[in-house]
Amino acid sequence: MPSFDYEAVDAQGRARKGVITADTARLARQELRRLSLTPVALDAASATKRLKTEAGKADKAARIKARQLPALTRQLSVLIGASIPLEEAIGAIALQSDQPGVRQRFLSVRERVTEGWRFADALGEDRKSFPDLYRAVVAAGETSGDLGPVLERLATMLEKNSAMKNKALGAMIYPIALALVAGAVVSALMTLVVPKIIAQFEAFDAELPLVTRIVIGVSEFLGSYGLYMIGAVVLGGIAFWQAMRTPSMKLKIDEAMLKLPLLGRLLRGLDGARFARTLATLVSGGAPLLDALRGAKQTVGNSFIKNKLDAVIVQVREGASMAASLKRANVLPSMMLHMVAAGERAGSVPAMLDNAASQLEDEFETTSNVALRLLEPAIIVIMGGVVMMIVVAILLPMLQLNSIAGQ
Repeated sequence: MPSFDYEAVDAQGRARKGVITADTARLARQELRRLSLTPVALDAASATKRLKTEAGKADKAARIKARQLPALTRQLSVLIGASIPLEEAIGAIALQSDQPGVRQRFLSVRERVTEGWRFADALGEDRKSFPDLYRAVVAAGETSGDLGPVLERLATMLEKNSAMKNKALGAMIYPIALALVAGAVVSALMTLVVPKIIAQFEAFDAELPLVTRIVIGVSEFLGSYGLYMIGAVVLGGIAFWQAMRTPSMKLKIDEAMLKLPLLGRLLRGLDGARFARTLATLVSGGAPLLDALRGAKQTVGNSFIKNKLDAVIVQVREGASMAASLKRANVLPSMMLHMVAAGERAGSVPAMLDNAASQLEDEFETTSNVALRLLEPAIIVIMGGVVMMIVVAILLPMLQLNSIAGQ
């Protein structure tokens, strides 16, 4: 369908510019009037030329980033909800985007939809930009005939999952950075400052205090083996990274992490919230329960939980209830299991899953904030204790020497 660049005036007399798609210029003007816009100028040349040029470059464009998908999906849901045909809605998003990658990818999708492809199948030609889960939700929406509301739920799900991921990363980055800075400061004191000061005491034959001897020993050890320790830490990190890429080892590590007192609870809540939110979106979109469970499982990051969910899918396929199967797996928060059971009894599983996801997200945020508030002063107190120990180790010999000189 051709596209037209237009200049128009709205009901308040303000100038408007944009792009509109229509079969002919006359239909484009009618559509503008329907939108309460008075056409001033209409040009098909530039828009059509841009459409063809950018569609030809679609395969070479950079893929759409995960952080861009929620906003694009919500825009598409709004346009479809306004009864705009799907191909026109896709074209409007493409032509009004100021990012070449987004524009070119959506132009390619629009071309396939215009040729008669299902929307989900058209997205499937660009799997890097549109993940399997995204396409599964779109396919469910097309099958149920409620593509607009399903896309809106999909956008909400993507936003919530992204927010949870960012909170998890933020919760880890700050304490790690603080610990690294504290470690660097203490290491600099022990390897650069302490040796020069302690060297002044070597000329005296007096026995140094125990705390001073300990600090001297640590300082000499760091000076002699510090680089080796850094190398060992780097090699250990590389080995751990490689181990996490091995399925069997990752499974054992993920299982062990779930058993840690606070971290395990946070990980269960994080994966539980993402699983519940995604499952609710798929089920409410009309996807069969087994397909919805398989799709929701893909959002779980912990391989041990994911492995247990495979058994849940098998049990549900054999006729067991979802709540009972999840309870037997015993890997997700108990609050979520109770709400799923209540949803099955009341026939409102999607709504209960949404409520469970919201509560788990709130609990994760509260728990992580409390943990951070406790961890930050703990790191500062430990660093202050180490610095105080270094100061005491330096002052005690000086006081001892002064007392000897005064006798």
